[in-house]
Amino acid sequence: MPIIRLIDGINEVVGRIVSLVAILFAVIVIYDIFMRNAFGEPTRWAFDVTKHLYGFYFIMLGGYALRHQAHVKVDLVTARLGHNTRRWVEVAGYIIFFFPFAWVFTTRSWDFAMTSFNQREVTYGAVQLPVYPLKIAMFVAAVLLLIQGVSEFLKLILNKIDYIEQTEPMDVR
Repeated sequence: MPIIRLIDGINEVVGRIVSLVAILFAVIVIYDIFMRNAFGEPTRWAFDVTKHLYGFYFIMLGGYALRHQAHVKVDLVTARLGHNTRRWVEVAGYIIFFFPFAWVFTTRSWDFAMTSFNQREVTYGAVQLPVYPLKIAMFVAAVLLLIQGVSEFLKLILNKIDYIEQTEPMDVR
């Protein structure tokens, strides 16, 4: 289905791009350690920046993780069920748990982000970094998680798990 390929492709591209933030995160930490140990001059900004980058990194990879089935699942109950029964239990799980959670996460993170943006919220401390970009990223991450849930749900309904896993993600360049 084109919608499944599109959603999977979007989360694949976002996941690969966001994973590069880990490199930037590591460079800043190494730089701060070097400055502290070599010159006795720790940076005033590195701790706050790395907290923001880690938060961004962690939250933005939710849809990517769901696409690759990397979220925690409770397979103790479903492990002994047949393929079709397990599939319908997962469908019920999406309807009862995932979609309500994802909807609340999306709507509340939008409110949270817009409040922060309208106030031009910044951190407190030695360096005042803007907080609203991170909170806007939380909303974007919620949307990515929600649409990836739609993709996974459609795969379950259409029984397309095996087909989708064997194909390459769509190139959305």
